[in-house]
Amino acid sequence: MNTLVPEGFEILLEDGPVMYVHKPGGLATQAPPNVDSLEVRIKRHIKVRENKPGNVYLAVPHRLDRPVSGVMVFAKHVRAAKRISRQFENRLVQKTYWACVSGLVEEDSGTWVDYLRKIPGKAKSEVVSVEHSEGKKAVLHFEVMKRSAGKTWLQIQLETGRTHQIRLQLSSRSFPILGDRLYGSDEPFGPVTEDERAQWIALHARCISLRHPMHDEVQTVEAALPIYWHTAGIHHDA
Repeated sequence: MNTLVPEGFEILLEDGPVMYVHKPGGLATQAPPNVDSLEVRIKRHIKVRENKPGNVYLAVPHRLDRPVSGVMVFAKHVRAAKRISRQFENRLVQKTYWACVSGLVEEDSGTWVDYLRKIPGKAKSEVVSVEHSEGKKAVLHFEVMKRSAGKTWLQIQLETGRTHQIRLQLSSRSFPILGDRLYGSDEPFGPVTEDERAQWIALHARCISLRHPMHDEVQTVEAALPIYWHTAGIHHDA
């Protein structure tokens, strides 16, 4: 059995052509050639582990923002990739996120609906009116897991997948995610670094659930919280 340990990421589950991976914060899912990314690291690992002489095929059916950590799914051949992508397109994949925000969210649970648009020429989105021609509906469901020390720990599920949706919908209600300076946070989070691209935020893709593309069984995979969450001033038994 090959016990080669991946460098810079963790394999949570590998089942035939499907690989579930724990992405660290501060790392792009994909990037231009010759730039480090999770995709590059996984391909390099597979190439070395399986002693492949040529290129490694790896499909990336979804993405997480660079500063976000958590579980992702990848496909290692074309047929599996198409079937997984179809589940994402039809909104059959269930994803659960955890976020730690500044401020105390009063409601124990609820649904937030906004209209968002990506700002032209910027890696940022904004809330717009329902009448705005570029506005896209964004729906987010949340549940409070804990409140402590002026912070709130939220469990979040999305009906839509807009650019920076969770980050923007929280910050627009004055609940910025810890470490998310792009959307108004002034609280540090994650490893200390001068490289803005390597910074983390307290948003974690906790769980993903989908049908295996070949044997059709539902697979639910969780990613444990990174250690930085335990120094964020709020704790949960998970």
